[in-house]
Amino acid sequence: MEKVKPGKYQHYKGQYYQVIGVAHHSETKEELVVYRALYHSEEYGQDALWVRPKDDFLSDVEWQGKKRTHFKYVGK
Repeated sequence: MEKVKPGKYQHYKGQYYQVIGVAHHSETKEELVVYRALYHSEEYGQDALWVRPKDDFLSDVEWQGKKRTHFKYVGK
């Protein structure tokens, strides 16, 4: 399985996030990516924390008729 390295990523819709690392669910042991939004959200505030299953984080999506990576690594 592909690794998720800490650093800055861009979501396919344009927003930027900082990946903190990969955690494990305490019951299922599923790998979850822990990341921080690098923007302000009216609903969640400034720099909200998020988690997403690793498989989903690394998946491809189709958006506006094109296949894209869900999150693209852009650097540290």
